[in-house]
Amino acid sequence: MAKEITNRSEDYSQWYNDIVKKAGLADHSAVRGCMVIKPQGFAIWEKMQGQLDRMFKDTGHVNAYFPLFIPKSFLSKEAEHVEGFAKECAVVTHHRLMNDPNGNGVVVDPSARLEEELIVRPTSETIIWNTYRDWINSYRDLPLLINQWANVVRWEMRTRMFLRTAEFLWQEGHTAHATRGEAIAETRQMLDVYAQFAEEYMAMPVIKGVKTANERFAGAEDTYTIEALMQDARALQAGTSHFLGQNFAKAFDVTYLSENQKREHVWATSWGVSTRLMGGLIMTHSDDDGLIVPPKLAPTQVVIVPIPKPEATIDEAAEKIIRALRDKGITVKYDQDRKKRPGFKFAEHELRGIPVRLGIGKRDLEKGQVEVARRDTKEKSFLAIDGVADYLPQLLADIQANLFQRALDFRAEHTSSVDSMEEFKEVLDQKGGFVYAHWDGTSETEVKIKELTKATIRCIPLDNPHPAPGKCILTGAPSAQKVLFARAY
Repeated sequence: MAKEITNRSEDYSQWYNDIVKKAGLADHSAVRGCMVIKPQGFAIWEKMQGQLDRMFKDTGHVNAYFPLFIPKSFLSKEAEHVEGFAKECAVVTHHRLMNDPNGNGVVVDPSARLEEELIVRPTSETIIWNTYRDWINSYRDLPLLINQWANVVRWEMRTRMFLRTAEFLWQEGHTAHATRGEAIAETRQMLDVYAQFAEEYMAMPVIKGVKTANERFAGAEDTYTIEALMQDARALQAGTSHFLGQNFAKAFDVTYLSENQKREHVWATSWGVSTRLMGGLIMTHSDDDGLIVPPKLAPTQVVIVPIPKPEATIDEAAEKIIRALRDKGITVKYDQDRKKRPGFKFAEHELRGIPVRLGIGKRDLEKGQVEVARRDTKEKSFLAIDGVADYLPQLLADIQANLFQRALDFRAEHTSSVDSMEEFKEVLDQKGGFVYAHWDGTSETEVKIKELTKATIRCIPLDNPHPAPGKCILTGAPSAQKVLFARAY
């Protein structure tokens, strides 16, 4: 089965698509630009969703749900916001179909045009802040800390499953606060939550930073981001957290009565991650044999394969191991398929990225042992059956740690610091990855560098390893610090 996967070195893009499809994660849909998330892919997304949801609730947030449709007039109330999304919006104009009088199926009923067009949500700031106006009256109503799990539509012309699709799944947090300081603290807190999730659960190292004015969210005062590096040495924006200031509060007249009995506009944040994280997971860890899933996000952490096929004595031993592993909170599957040979099963489970495989045959039972195979390193060993359940929690933790360290080492090897435009271009073309370089702080220079190199400023790092002032690599003008560039998805 591994031969079905294109080698990364041959065609990275095809390798990615092969894994998405062959590992059973997603498939193309009949609807252009949309995907079908298959059970295997959705199971991983559910693990991500579940952990993030716990982390949101641990920080005081609650879930709600808002309409899929947004009146067109709402988007007009915040000028920067509507400009940022205008080209990506899907618009509902009619509410009824009718039989074609000419017998050609159904057509839109021309008499059923909506009085006001509805926008299929590209993001929910406008509909939510229109609602918050009714929910917020006094300082006692603040802070308002709400998240929703939803789907959104952005009419993308060039799509790739999980990374960029016309419809995708995500969460979006929308919070309201009494002061500027509280809102900024919320924005930073949620960035830290995303970074913790990416590193501790996805085993994907990230760099936290602030976006430039050119790259920030439409309608935000500041956008914070986590940036990850994929195996093709291109960057992926993995999550963003936005300080919205009072822009949306003023646009929708959301005010509160302060303790001083003064009516003031609230301060706002929004923050989100999406199924794009699935793409990040694939491209951070997987290899030419298929998907690799960190144990903390694996729907099945251990698979047991009987050799050559199930029978009573093997089934009994497997059941004993299963009970012991489940008692320790480990998810395990016993592959009882009699139609497939062990070698095929090994390749199949390897392709799907299950972290640990246990093989049990008659000879193994006679010796009181089981074969243990790691997905991350391909290492195999034999352990006493009675000791497997005690050993596996640590093994899964070791795999999780190894995947993170491997990704961290790759990032370190593909991170450079340059001082000239010539060196900048050379590193991008020959090595790729993250490149620290001086920039004069102007949007014009940022755009010009992108035109010349296809590299963008990923962020101004919060913990900058190159904080010293210098000269811009393009203009020679003063630069306060080096910023992080990369070619990106």
